[in-house]
Amino acid sequence: MTKAFIAGSGTTAFGSFPDRTGRDMFAEAGLAALDDAGLTSADVDEVFYGNFVGTLSERQGHQGPLVAEALGTTAPARRVESACASSGVAIRDAVRAVRAGDADVVVAGGMERMSNMGTAGATDGLARAADDLFEVRAGVTFPAAYALLARAYFDAYGGDRTDLAHVAVKNHENALVNDHAHLRQEITVDDVLEAPEIAAPLGLYDACPISDGAAAVVLCSPSYAAEHGLDSGVAITGSGHGGDTMALQDRQSLAKTPGTREAAEAAYDDAGITPDEVGIAEVHDCFTIAEVLALEGLGLYSYGEALGAARRGETRRDGALPVNLSGGLKAKGHPVGATGAAQIAAVRTLLEGTHPQSDAVDDDVTVGLAHNAGGTVASATVHVLEVVA
Repeated sequence: MTKAFIAGSGTTAFGSFPDRTGRDMFAEAGLAALDDAGLTSADVDEVFYGNFVGTLSERQGHQGPLVAEALGTTAPARRVESACASSGVAIRDAVRAVRAGDADVVVAGGMERMSNMGTAGATDGLARAADDLFEVRAGVTFPAAYALLARAYFDAYGGDRTDLAHVAVKNHENALVNDHAHLRQEITVDDVLEAPEIAAPLGLYDACPISDGAAAVVLCSPSYAAEHGLDSGVAITGSGHGGDTMALQDRQSLAKTPGTREAAEAAYDDAGITPDEVGIAEVHDCFTIAEVLALEGLGLYSYGEALGAARRGETRRDGALPVNLSGGLKAKGHPVGATGAAQIAAVRTLLEGTHPQSDAVDDDVTVGLAHNAGGTVASATVHVLEVVA
């Protein structure tokens, strides 16, 4: 299968920027990615842009051509919406366009601005990723939905809040050296356990922040990279997309995420690898329990085994499988439409040795993984990244 080379990547800082516009933030990330690739807007064939609540927070529809214009191009552009997996799906679409020969140079990424909506407004907007008829109208929010998943997991496999607290502590620790992270704040297990409860068994430090920001990558075909002498040391070699029912009530189990498993198996098969070959991973940890569910859905741990991974040190920066070295959504931040692209950018720079946490990546690690999920994992994308000659 044709590789999609990552020629460049760019991200804004993640945080609270209510006075910035979405187009401005995406332009910052996209132009940084083009500059990193040594290309200009004139080289872009297509733009794939992930965004979830921009019609609410930006009061703007038809955002594809708007953000393309902000990049200085009138190339064909589309907005991709798949809740929190929006830019993961955008990147998958871009990979497929490159592989099909429809485009040689694609800018793919996303943006979200939510702090201007306030906590209540952002929570309401994010709830639209759930089933309105059967969940939202009954009062379900995402902290409550993930609390149900955590309870189901504890019932099925055991464990407790302390195990989840170690996930939060690990990811906050990882974010300390990431100058783009939203929460560069060290916390302890006691801090997590003593924090205000938001939806039992989850507390304040089990949740990611409401973040603004943008991220983008430049993908190019192997022939274009060779012809133009682009130094593309990392490529996306595997891509998968999985799904599940929207409403939790329709699922056979709340302790597993089959959408992640489906996406992972497709990505591994596409890349021709097995889970054992993955050396680092950026996974979707909007809540601490989400990291646990992701690791098991990805086949990196057996069901029931990932909950204690952070506590045992296995997923820490000096562990056998470092997870969320960027700080993850939990501490790096979660500007919804940007998250999937930011994960790709993090894995790429970790493998290349240019990320602040690259010293935690062993020299023999050549395969990384990015997992992006939408809603309560009704949508999931998995991308395999590999160091290439």
